[in-house]
Amino acid sequence: MRRDPGGRAAGSVSETPSLKGAAVGRRIGIGLMYGLWKPRVLGAWKVPASGPVILAVNHSHNIDGPMVMGTAPRPLHFLIKKEAFVGPLGPFLEGIGQVKVDRSGTDRTAITRALDVLDQGGALGIFPEGTRGEGDFASLRAGLAYFAVRGGAPIVPVAVLGSTEARGRVVKGLPPLRGRVDVVFGSAFEAGDGTGRRTRTALDAATVRIQDRLTAHLADAKRLTGR
Repeated sequence: MRRDPGGRAAGSVSETPSLKGAAVGRRIGIGLMYGLWKPRVLGAWKVPASGPVILAVNHSHNIDGPMVMGTAPRPLHFLIKKEAFVGPLGPFLEGIGQVKVDRSGTDRTAITRALDVLDQGGALGIFPEGTRGEGDFASLRAGLAYFAVRGGAPIVPVAVLGSTEARGRVVKGLPPLRGRVDVVFGSAFEAGDGTGRRTRTALDAATVRIQDRLTAHLADAKRLTGR
């Protein structure tokens, strides 16, 4: 099968995630996150107002994605594991422009849809650790580097702090209602070396650069917020 330089199958069709849907998702996120908790947002002005951009978010709790959706200054299309698209939640997530990812292998449909978001000047949200963990950016997957280099998109590091510090009394699996959660946006940076190369060696080097920047941002965010 013939492929274009981006790795997509020639003539393949993949529906681009809806920007209008993502805008609706942002409004829902604003209502829920500010209604249930007390987000403190720092550095949101650092997110480029237009053009392709990737928000790389640490991930330690299920509310991290919705929290960033509700506090970011732009509508976001998050890459979300397919296991979350169950029952009525599946059509809802697709309706608000989120991208389903099968993590069991190389999900070319998800890759194409994510690149379409960037090609159209949209904002892509990624948990570069791949799954929930300590939220410390200790283990990054190479996908973030590929999307940044292939999509020509700067990366904005985002640290969500406080989502796992305490359990709520009403719902044990969530932070305490009206509790403070800090969302700290960092300065945008380019992941590539300026050559546009997407070889394994180039992407590995980009991943190392990304990890250094994300880890440094997380440390700065913790000092800034006292978390």
